[in-house]
Amino acid sequence: MELTRIAGPIRLNAANDDDPPKCGTGDCPTVFVTDRGTLAVQGYVVEHETPSGEAVVEIPVALLKEALRALGR
Repeated sequence: MELTRIAGPIRLNAANDDDPPKCGTGDCPTVFVTDRGTLAVQGYVVEHETPSGEAVVEIPVALLKEALRALGR
């Protein structure tokens, strides 16, 4: 599957240990569009039971808004 970045990366600044991890590598929460016309989201894993092969991830709301703008919505 081919991924094209449409939003992000958004760097997070953790104020304390309860905040999401800091991102200093440039490989932060990101939204991609796939060659199949779907969205793929990279984020921080959230502890929530899911079916095999799936995960729940946390991303900033601003990142999703940026992705929607990039898609013209």
